Amino acid sequence: MSLHFGPEFPEETYVTHKFEEQVVDLGEVCMNYATTGDASAPALLLIPGQTESWWGYEQAMPLLAKHFQVFAVDLRGQGRTTRTPGRYTLDNMGNDLMRFISNVIKRPTFVSGLSSGGVLSAWLSAYGLPGMIRGAVYEDPPIFASEVNTSCGQSIRQTIGPVFALYNKYLGDQWSIGDWEGMREAAPKELPAWIAGLPVVPEEPPQDLKEYDPEWARAFWTGTAAASCDHARMLASVKAPILFTHHFRMVDEATGSLMGALSDLQAQRVRELVTGANQSFDYQSFPEMGHSMHGQDPKLFSETLIDWMSSLSKT
Repeated sequence: MSLHFGPEFPEETYVTHKFEEQVVDLGEVCMNYATTGDASAPALLLIPGQTESWWGYEQAMPLLAKHFQVFAVDLRGQGRTTRTPGRYTLDNMGNDLMRFISNVIKRPTFVSGLSSGGVLSAWLSAYGLPGMIRGAVYEDPPIFASEVNTSCGQSIRQTIGPVFALYNKYLGDQWSIGDWEGMREAAPKELPAWIAGLPVVPEEPPQDLKEYDPEWARAFWTGTAAASCDHARMLASVKAPILFTHHFRMVDEATGSLMGALSDLQAQRVRELVTGANQSFDYQSFPEMGHSMHGQDPKLFSETLIDWMSSLSKT
């Protein structure tokens, strides 16, 4: 039996959350978001990772709202934001976020993104309008490690990429195939051994994947997502202070594959390029932390952001 999720199947796809959801028309996409906090406080934009919707930040938002006006968004192709077949690129997503800041937040903004959202946080710190970004948090971002042809370390083919290939093969763009059981059966045979042992395909589709367009997975696996956004060139153009949180990582000695978002070598290269652009770079290592700090430990995540952002106002 094929399963189908997305905007055309709202009853099967979406659930309610404790923050009210709003929508803004940005041109190509109508972006879904939630906000909390006082409008007189500094603005903070939260950018979810791949397969994540805005509500991945739901537990952290009340903690952050004591210090910021918080905006958490669904990226194109995720959550309730418009699907855009054939147009899932970092540049398009970055421009969506720049329009969101310009049209909704309307003032200089701190940004924080997880995973692919962390790469988009880097995009904004490099390519945002002058004065738009007050500071950017890269939460365990797969910089270099989500490129197909990378200039540093492991590529997406040596990291989590095979999972993305599996998603798109069995779920299809816009959930057009939806063969969840077929994907469960294929995972042990089609994934590399070090990934096949992980619980990457549960018995039922989790809520975050129901809200996710699997074409995202194809765009990253094939390289079209970053084809016009070389990571090294982007980092050399950064124009804002950076906080970089680096979580669990390990390199498999037998295969050279990377378990985690990016290696120590890749993180060091990020530092070199950002500081080479004359921007401050605060690196904080959390080797015991899972990929999403804001999901696993929202208190630590919030305290880490608040402390760093407060320190910027004192310099």
